[in-house]
Amino acid sequence: MTTTDSRYVRASYQGGLATVELINSGPLNIIGSEAISELTTAFRGIGLNTDVRVVVFRGAGEKAFIGGADINEMVTLDQSTAEVFIRRLAGLCEAVRDCPVPVIARLAGWCLGGGLEVAMSCDLRIAESGARFGMPEVAVGIPSVIHAALMPALIGASHSAWLLMTGETIDAATAASWGLVHEAMPPEMLDTRIGELASKLAGFGPNAVRQQKHLLNKWFDMTIHGAIEDSVEQFGRSFLTGEPQQHMQAFLSRKRGNN
Repeated sequence: MTTTDSRYVRASYQGGLATVELINSGPLNIIGSEAISELTTAFRGIGLNTDVRVVVFRGAGEKAFIGGADINEMVTLDQSTAEVFIRRLAGLCEAVRDCPVPVIARLAGWCLGGGLEVAMSCDLRIAESGARFGMPEVAVGIPSVIHAALMPALIGASHSAWLLMTGETIDAATAASWGLVHEAMPPEMLDTRIGELASKLAGFGPNAVRQQKHLLNKWFDMTIHGAIEDSVEQFGRSFLTGEPQQHMQAFLSRKRGNN
């Protein structure tokens, strides 16, 4: 394993797995402009590393994934600097979404506000059963913006309205039932389950997985007809990589061996 540290980010690499950890941000992993910029740089760098097949994104410790944006910084903002700040956070969310390989969010403890927007930008969200989720911005005088816009597509208009307008938090079981997280695991099983998923994704053909993530992101902005037509071309292009032939032949060989 190789590990590199900056002030706010620890990036570890082992085989095809990269782990990005937010560090030095207090017990609740609160993010300000510097931490946001370092995380953005880390994800952009991973996107250029063709050896990486899957990323696990986590906060340090067990008290929070990301407990939100730094209110100590935000309280000093005016209109123009507020726009700069929120565009920077939007850039982090887009860097996660644009990362060409799957990103698994490890969600322990609190996941609030900007932290939940970052989590929603990840491809898979695996929560510890004691985790709590919320969008408390309205309680401090601001609306939830940028990648909160992903929420209606993920959990529906009704659930989104509840989180965005009440500022109340929900537990991991509720988040799973709403589709905000994919699974809620007991604390002792969280890392095991994430490791299983990471190994599974890393074992698939890397080109196929990258294509699938690319398509999923494009479908957010396309009509159903447009998405279908675009995906036909992508399906044909996948056969240029040799992965379908390799993996399908392996499947057929295993099937014959079991007969």
